[in-house]
Amino acid sequence: MKQSTNKSIKSFRRVSVITVIAVYALILIGGIVRSSGSGMGCPDWPKCFGSVIPPTSVDQLPANYQEIYLNKRLAKNERFVATLEKLGFSEKANEIANDKSILIEEEFNAVKTWIEYLNRLAGVAIGLLIILTVWKSFSLRKMDKWIPILSVFNLILVLFIGWIGSIVVSTNLLHWMITFHMMLALLLVSLLIYVYHRSGRLIKSKGVKMDVPRRIELILLVGTILMLVQIVLGTQVREQIDIISSSLGDMLRDEWVGRIGLEFLIHRSFSLVLLGIHVLYFFWAFKYILRRSQVDLWSQVLMILIILEIATGIAMAYFGIPAFLQPIHLLLGSLIIGVQVMLLLEIRENIQFRLNTN
Repeated sequence: MKQSTNKSIKSFRRVSVITVIAVYALILIGGIVRSSGSGMGCPDWPKCFGSVIPPTSVDQLPANYQEIYLNKRLAKNERFVATLEKLGFSEKANEIANDKSILIEEEFNAVKTWIEYLNRLAGVAIGLLIILTVWKSFSLRKMDKWIPILSVFNLILVLFIGWIGSIVVSTNLLHWMITFHMMLALLLVSLLIYVYHRSGRLIKSKGVKMDVPRRIELILLVGTILMLVQIVLGTQVREQIDIISSSLGDMLRDEWVGRIGLEFLIHRSFSLVLLGIHVLYFFWAFKYILRRSQVDLWSQVLMILIILEIATGIAMAYFGIPAFLQPIHLLLGSLIIGVQVMLLLEIRENIQFRLNTN
């Protein structure tokens, strides 16, 4: 391989890693926004209170600022509702059109405004990094045409996620829209990891290949699907917490868990199922995978993350859902998905290598 080609591959992979890390940082910041109740810190999008740099005091806003931004949000929601109806989602369109919580306009809070503003700045940084990956990917198009194609798709996906983010704001943090926004972020990070892994195939020496049984791939795939289900269940628990928190004026945190009900019990019990599946995966991986191989190392990371995820869940349940643990719990769940995707790609590559050499 030519030195210039090898340099292009390494440059692309380096930018890809930075982009993945940045997306996870954004997920963490998003968790902080949610746990601090700063989601409506900026009532408009993409600007914040109509400015590139948000205000620091309510004195910088007009006296009727709540009415102004409520009308702007309602106008945007009308367009969104019309779009949903055209696409055939009449039920969801009707739900948004008749949701009275959308009519609530929060009072200005400088801390919440700047937390949300920093979240948006991080989103802009992600967009710039994605553009950089697209640019870097073009030098690899002759070796693998799918790398630039998928990189461009990631850019389109980021723009779509940004648009959905604006809808989240205009609908006053409508719960199912927040969940959809989160799942799109996980799709983005998974695709970024896939493109990074695919670019690694262009490097000839990628270590020793192993004879990995298919059941290891299967059990990990089941674990990944169930983890996605668990994240969705977690967002439903979070939605219930938001409702309870609002009704209690963000007080009596020790009572929140007891008021959640069935959603929390299902989420808690499901974590034991996930633990059992991943213990079985780790047992098989330990039995068949070479020590210190990529699969072995990532498998150890996966088990550590799962244990930490369960531990933070227990801590939130028994210590009144501390606000600082909520974004950490979310980040750990997102990291688990990323590691699972990486492991599935590594294991699949080993299986394909075995089939091609037999």
